Amino acid sequence: MISNTLDFDRENAPVVIKREGFPIPDLHEMWVTVVDPELPPYEGPSEELLRLQGGHQLRAETNGHAIFHQMDDLDKDGIWDELFFQTDIEASSEKTIYVYLGENKRGWNKHFTHANIGSYARHLMPFWESENVGWKIWFANSVDVYAKRKPVLMSNHLYMENLDGYGVSAINNDWGTDIQSVAGSFGGGAICLFENPQEPDAVSMPRFTPIKNRLSPESLWNAGQISDTRYAYEVIVNGPIRSIIKIKGMNWNSGNGHYEYEQTYTVYAKQSYTTSRVEFTTFSPDVAGVQMGVGIRKKSDEDNFILEDGIIVSSGPESIKDPENIDDREEYRVDFVGTALIVKDDYKPAYQFVSSHNGNHTFKITAAKDHAFEYLLSSAWSEGAVYNNEKDFSDYIRKTKLEYESPVQAGFVRIQDKSN
Repeated sequence: MISNTLDFDRENAPVVIKREGFPIPDLHEMWVTVVDPELPPYEGPSEELLRLQGGHQLRAETNGHAIFHQMDDLDKDGIWDELFFQTDIEASSEKTIYVYLGENKRGWNKHFTHANIGSYARHLMPFWESENVGWKIWFANSVDVYAKRKPVLMSNHLYMENLDGYGVSAINNDWGTDIQSVAGSFGGGAICLFENPQEPDAVSMPRFTPIKNRLSPESLWNAGQISDTRYAYEVIVNGPIRSIIKIKGMNWNSGNGHYEYEQTYTVYAKQSYTTSRVEFTTFSPDVAGVQMGVGIRKKSDEDNFILEDGIIVSSGPESIKDPENIDDREEYRVDFVGTALIVKDDYKPAYQFVSSHNGNHTFKITAAKDHAFEYLLSSAWSEGAVYNNEKDFSDYIRKTKLEYESPVQAGFVRIQDKSN
């Protein structure tokens, strides 16, 4: 039984059912089929489609329709941890979902999300994307953003074909372009530490430490991987409807303490946001009053700034051009580019503008006792298929904040034996 406690309809709402709550936890993934009885039946594949897709193609359905799901092994011990799917559910309502247990080898999974570690300009870095928006990390831990004109997955082309994120439209207009300037900033999202209460806007970031790069002291990159902060990336889940990247930040010496952290980024089908969870596995400050933080870069031509409980939105028109300035291409001016940050109320987010690092909107965080916290990032632009103007994007973020705070609840209410 799925329940929505909010007073508005929810579309593509994430549903997580943990294995410990499953009536039969010892199951192979090919023995689970999730069905929404409210969806229209499926008349079955055409002869042409059956020939193309083969015997694994889904056949006709009479009562409802199977929905995409995945059984994710998050801790990599070979045993699935979460059954994940998405559903639409009306305001203030409950909805029945059937989970059939029995061998089922039929039904292809269309991919709506993607995540991978790619070699991009000789640099190993993570990519994760929905069909609307994609994220990647070029500068260590500050997120870069690319957006599409039509719903499509395309990051595999970026890293496999060595494509400039600012020039992919020349190959396929649907692929869109890079819409986020990062450089020394927080970019589309980054964590930080506030280590000096006497300087409330002073921040420490993993890639800006007292250790200087011997070859280029003013570099935006870390110094050596032994002497300075280092990073390791891992794909936890790669689609079809949820993808997860894991980042380990190690050996971070800020000058005022020693820190290490593990961070996941999760992206969802049909959504324009990514959620993140950060846990500091080492949190050893040498000074008192250290607070965790997270922020986004202020838009250079910001004409819309929203600061509400746990919400920051920065948007405005923007000129897009490859920062390398390698040719005489004109800047491409778009009417609207928006970036948003949401932090859950549990972490008591307190706004702080950071004028350094190119100017950033941030929240100071009151983390849990395990030195962990969660947040959500979102981006959109005027040439996208959804949320392509200031109002629609702002409305989407406000709605998403409510959904983020109140995930749909799921619980098993009845088990039936249909073996006969």
